[in-house]
Amino acid sequence: MRAWQPDHAMGRRGEDLAHRYLRGCGFTIVARNYRTRSGTAEVDLIGWDGPVLVFVEVKSRANDDFGSPEEAVDREKQVRLIRAAGEYIQRLGVEWKDVRFDVVSILFGHTPALTHIQDAFGRSGPL
Repeated sequence: MRAWQPDHAMGRRGEDLAHRYLRGCGFTIVARNYRTRSGTAEVDLIGWDGPVLVFVEVKSRANDDFGSPEEAVDREKQVRLIRAAGEYIQRLGVEWKDVRFDVVSILFGHTPALTHIQDAFGRSGPL
């Protein structure tokens, strides 16, 4: 049995919650933890929301003492997500106009609080 560090276990639990939530919203999840060939970028979840291919970053925190989870999706992280998406869509033959970037933020407390931010940032990078 694999023993995970507490932060990694919470992150995995957050991804599982986000996966179930998105499927419940009608998404078809086609990849989890997709890594670029170079290994320099990773996307937590990739799925179809109708005709749109959505790249989803999941951020989980035990509390918001150091800011909300979505605040951790900074410019650098966005650039890495866009790079990974570019590689993925090139292999699939999908056009940028059919791509969206979402963030799912999860605060674990007595009851986990999940926030889904659609179109969190543009294809060309943060505003």
